[in-house]
Amino acid sequence: MRKFLFVSLLCSFFQGIHAQDEAVFTQYHITPILINPAATGFEEGHRLQLNARGQWTGFADAPKTYAVNYNGSIGNTFGLGLGVLSETAAQLTRTRVQMSYAFRFNVMEKVKISAGFATRYERMALDNGITSGSFFDQADDIISDALNGQGNFDASLGIFSTIDENTYVGLTVTNLVRTRLDQIVTANQESLLKYFIFQFGHKFVVPDLKFTLEPSLMIRQIKDAPFQMDLNLKAGFLDNQLITGISYRALGAVGLLLGTKINSFYLYYSYDLSFQRFQRYNMGSHEISFAFNLKNKKSKVDNADY
Repeated sequence: MRKFLFVSLLCSFFQGIHAQDEAVFTQYHITPILINPAATGFEEGHRLQLNARGQWTGFADAPKTYAVNYNGSIGNTFGLGLGVLSETAAQLTRTRVQMSYAFRFNVMEKVKISAGFATRYERMALDNGITSGSFFDQADDIISDALNGQGNFDASLGIFSTIDENTYVGLTVTNLVRTRLDQIVTANQESLLKYFIFQFGHKFVVPDLKFTLEPSLMIRQIKDAPFQMDLNLKAGFLDNQLITGISYRALGAVGLLLGTKINSFYLYYSYDLSFQRFQRYNMGSHEISFAFNLKNKKSKVDNADY
């Protein structure tokens, strides 16, 4: 029964895997560049981050995702980012390379805004070993196409802004290439702005206690995925030397966050638990991130989030 269930999930996973292009990792509220290209190089300096996520722990051949991302500021206005992602689920492999670019500027004394653009190439393929399985059907077009491998280009646009440093808001328009291709094939004139990710948050600071509290909201509507809304709450103690948080996903999941900062090095761990019936077959999802910030000499900013 478990094997049959997973094969069904694998087929669904392949059909809807593009829907995971955005917010593959749940720690986007710590590193907005994971969902918004406009956050690229938003703060002066450079950041190298490694992410690893194990989904549905304890379930055989469950998805595992690894990513390396760099983003940094070049000069006073330009940001550049590069990311590589690898994901496996049973015998399905996905590899993605993404470049992001952003231009930032001050519109008022306390308002900074950035506009960004990201391009990506992604390739997915099934291992030939799946043909020896008892569930393999040569007439299945989805499986046949996957064995040959599929490559796709896509792009996204984003705007990211901070107000008085502690309030931030971001909007990403996703799936630009895929939406345009669908319009050509089907003659459907749906708006290119139909798929988006909206993010908003504010950080409350208590300097005397070296304490911060940051509630945030993320709303997502992307291609081939259900509408999603996340509520996040993050707290920092002792100038972010200890970080804790909790997230609630309206689709039926909760996540716990624990992190620490040591000089320019950051470590985050999160655990996600679903309220859906499939949770009985696994022990939740684990995610860990390592990040290193290198600030420009002239920069006095030390913000763990960006």
